[in-house]
Amino acid sequence: MSDFRVQVDIAGGVGQLRWEEQVVDAATLERAVSLAADDAILAHDLRRLQCDIPATDHAAMVALHRCGFRREGRLRSALLTPSGHLVDVLIYARLAVDPVYGPHGFSGVMNSVLPTKRVIAHVVFRDETGRVLLTETAYKEDWELPGGVVDPDESPRTGGRRELLEEIGLDIALGEPAITDWMPPHLGWGDAIEFIYDGGVLPGTIARCLAPRDRELRAIHWVPREELPDRVSELSARRINLLLDGYRGATENGMRIP
Repeated sequence: MSDFRVQVDIAGGVGQLRWEEQVVDAATLERAVSLAADDAILAHDLRRLQCDIPATDHAAMVALHRCGFRREGRLRSALLTPSGHLVDVLIYARLAVDPVYGPHGFSGVMNSVLPTKRVIAHVVFRDETGRVLLTETAYKEDWELPGGVVDPDESPRTGGRRELLEEIGLDIALGEPAITDWMPPHLGWGDAIEFIYDGGVLPGTIARCLAPRDRELRAIHWVPREELPDRVSELSARRINLLLDGYRGATENGMRIP
């Protein structure tokens, strides 16, 4: 359609890309978005160009991907369609400094739309009597192994070491993970990958000196193996027991892979 137009509303160095909903072929939509985006950013010296689309508009999604727009978020049930259905709205944006073409442009777009998972690093420590070190947090009933969520661009080993230092003041280099477990969605969390390291047996002089360093921790506890099911989640108990039994390798939901 030769009369298809894309409009850009500009205020304060930021543009909002939009167009009237109508039937148009994919090539025309992509060309119109590309021309409007390039013109707005270059001619009007924009630092940012944003476009919000219904999550059901796959043609618009593809056009924005091909024009270098990164997905920045999702507004849940934000749009009421003419048919009376609530749909999510996807927020896309392209910055003036974003690579648009070539491998960096493609990778930047794909990195913004492909699935991501939490990565968690926990460590199993025992004392000289065989008890397992657990942390009691201030925000949930189940106790946890020391460790936590790995930060973006941080390796699991580095994240685990950082968490140990922040939580209990223990600085220890971690080796290979003993168990790598896939965790299914649970309690509002999405699925995740957890790396569990075997910290070995801590000497009594060290074990007795450990104390919470993080405000999120109420206390730390040395727990006999037989009491673990009463203190940690069922999933966590399965994985700790596998490690204590000498298992090394990958698991799913805390169970060996058949």
